[in-house]
Amino acid sequence: MIDMSSNADHEQVGESVNGRRCTLDRRDFVKTAVVGAVAGVCGLTASGLSADEPGVKEARYYETLAGGKVRCTLCPWQCVTSHGQRGLCRVRENRRGKYYTLVYGEAAALHVDPIEKKPLFHFMPGTQALSVGTAGCNLRCKHCQNWEISQRTPEELRAQGSLKAASPHQLVTTAMQHSIPTIAYTYNEPIVFYEYMYDTARLASANRIKSVMISSGGINREPTLALAPYMDAIKIDLKGFSQEFYTEFTSGKLEHIQTTIKRLVALGKWIEIVYLVIPTANDRPDTIKAMAEWVVRAAGTHVPVHFTRFHPAFKLQNLPPTPLDTLIKCHGIARAAGLKYVYLGNIPGSE
Repeated sequence: MIDMSSNADHEQVGESVNGRRCTLDRRDFVKTAVVGAVAGVCGLTASGLSADEPGVKEARYYETLAGGKVRCTLCPWQCVTSHGQRGLCRVRENRRGKYYTLVYGEAAALHVDPIEKKPLFHFMPGTQALSVGTAGCNLRCKHCQNWEISQRTPEELRAQGSLKAASPHQLVTTAMQHSIPTIAYTYNEPIVFYEYMYDTARLASANRIKSVMISSGGINREPTLALAPYMDAIKIDLKGFSQEFYTEFTSGKLEHIQTTIKRLVALGKWIEIVYLVIPTANDRPDTIKAMAEWVVRAAGTHVPVHFTRFHPAFKLQNLPPTPLDTLIKCHGIARAAGLKYVYLGNIPGSE
């Protein structure tokens, strides 16, 4: 069933992990045990699950290596796995030398939202989007607002009854039946359910339904080029503007996101950028100035930038909400840098 009501913001993703690729420790491994069976993750034991289970489909981007290993080529982590092991995302698995997505056609969240909630302010304003997400993420943000699905395995969500069948055909048909003009791939990181998103967006395009991706931007060149013709707009979370911040708070790399932004602009895709302002972490005026000036150089003055208010969540509950004055200062800095469309978010009631 689709929840036709609006839901709270769900756009931040992740928790903290050390190391570049596939580095879940034993404590994280134990946490993946579900109903007596442990799913193999990032170098751990094989799941033993059959390839005809719900959600399983061969992945689009990987290469085979010696000894039955595979290298995922979907995102910059390029996880190398043996039989039964999963990538950092927890939802892509090597099964006897073939790589599979485990979340195809299964939704952990399915709602109808205003397009402005994504937030996309300059793309079909005043309309709604059928919003879908599933399990997994390729980041580990400490401040994730949606960690209940982004940092869970498909087995955990399935055991909770949280995964529901929702094929690409069902999504497109639902959008058409309810006159919803756009499908949004959101809530968790849509890059990790690439095949599901790609097939849905392609079918949607053929039926004059638009698609938008709500992403943190960690994706390689070839998957981006293949997806771009079917994606009408992309919202990118630029989570900070230093590698130190990305390392400490997300486990990711700033350069990966910068590359994606520049690539999307070169492809002529409409993008909007969100910067979650976290007190003492990424809110220094010089950091905001450097970020805004880089956006002007890389993407132009007309790219909307949204500064959103942080609220304590997940593993980052020791910090206070962002003061309104800080957001107002960020707005002024960005405007002075030349950005023409700067918005503040998560501050209901404020002018």
